Amino acid sequence: MSRSTPAATNLIAQRTMEANRRTDTGPERHLRSALHARGLRYRKDRRGDAAGRKVRPDLVFGPSRVAVFVDGCFWHRCPLHSTHPVSNAEYWQEKFDRNVKRDRDDDAALEAAGWTVVRVWEHEDPMEASSRIEAAVRAGRPGATA
Repeated sequence: MSRSTPAATNLIAQRTMEANRRTDTGPERHLRSALHARGLRYRKDRRGDAAGRKVRPDLVFGPSRVAVFVDGCFWHRCPLHSTHPVSNAEYWQEKFDRNVKRDRDDDAALEAAGWTVVRVWEHEDPMEASSRIEAAVRAGRPGATA
């Protein structure tokens, strides 16, 4: 049977893993603030169906069909900042592989359903990322100019 989290090797590791948030992370809050300052309104953590697949983007701009994911460098394998744990290395490699595959499958399902997907790394500048997102949102709105 596959576990979603490995057994903690010590109390510190257990507390660290329990402290990881699925939503409302610092990078996500900073990006939302930058988007709000640009006058953009969104829904957060909204689950939906895309091409028969359950998908939960971090931010959704429904009328323009833009889905935004804020990816953590560790969990989603940032090419600049990912690290490889030494303890329980096989488990972690499988976990990371599943995360990346799920990301690609979610992207493909959303795109097949007519959505634009924007992925933002946690290390990206929120103002620069919000500019990319704003362009995608404006491009997706009928009659809007980018």
